[in-house]
Amino acid sequence: MTRYKGWGVRTGRTGPAVIAAVALLAGCEGIQDAGPPAGGGAASAAPDGRAVSPLDNPDGTEPGLAPVTGDADRAEAVALITKVPTKGRGPKTGYDRDEFGYAWMDTADGVPLARNGCDTRNDLLQRDGEDVRFRSGSNCVVVAMTLADPYTGTTIEWRKQKAAEVQIDHVVPLSYSWQMGSSRWAEDKRKRLANDTLNLIPVQGRANSSKGDSGPAAWLPPDKGIRCSYAVRFAQVALKYEMPVTTADRRMMLEQCGG
Repeated sequence: MTRYKGWGVRTGRTGPAVIAAVALLAGCEGIQDAGPPAGGGAASAAPDGRAVSPLDNPDGTEPGLAPVTGDADRAEAVALITKVPTKGRGPKTGYDRDEFGYAWMDTADGVPLARNGCDTRNDLLQRDGEDVRFRSGSNCVVVAMTLADPYTGTTIEWRKQKAAEVQIDHVVPLSYSWQMGSSRWAEDKRKRLANDTLNLIPVQGRANSSKGDSGPAAWLPPDKGIRCSYAVRFAQVALKYEMPVTTADRRMMLEQCGG
């Protein structure tokens, strides 16, 4: 991945403006399944020419989440998802966000971009944003950008002054991971999951806020064209961290890719 540390603007494809300015919240939630994209104002379709298929981006360092298309790629996706083990979902007892370290720490060793002098949240905004602008005097803190949101297929013009419309989604929610076994992991492994670029995507805030700790059987991105890619990314995270998913979740993941 190319790091975009520097002053001013990183130029690139600029999507159509939306009426409502948007902002960043740290979170892991989303908008329910089918239905029109939610938003705080008008938004336009946002095909992202920079976005990379998860099959070609196994470490999550490249931007976006491009659709998985073609019979060969879908077959590869099904084969990958099939490798994910299954088990029943355990209790949420004892879960606390602090069990995964403080939010957006730069010191989660063992994941891409750790200890680069910029927190995880701003790393992700730089990875996925276009026309990125930084706070005066900083080459880290993003204050404005254009985001092609993969979950809703819309373009978002984001400004840091408002904090409602863009959040960083944990594809595999931390609470979900806790119920699937991370409660027994070493703390360092939990910190890696919480800050791993593979498990993190900047998305529309409203699209994120209804996801909660749902697995794919209960929640999928509103944009149907991206659902196979979402399932692949969920599987990639589960396999990397040797974490099972529920039988219902894996079944739904397979269905999104034609399996």
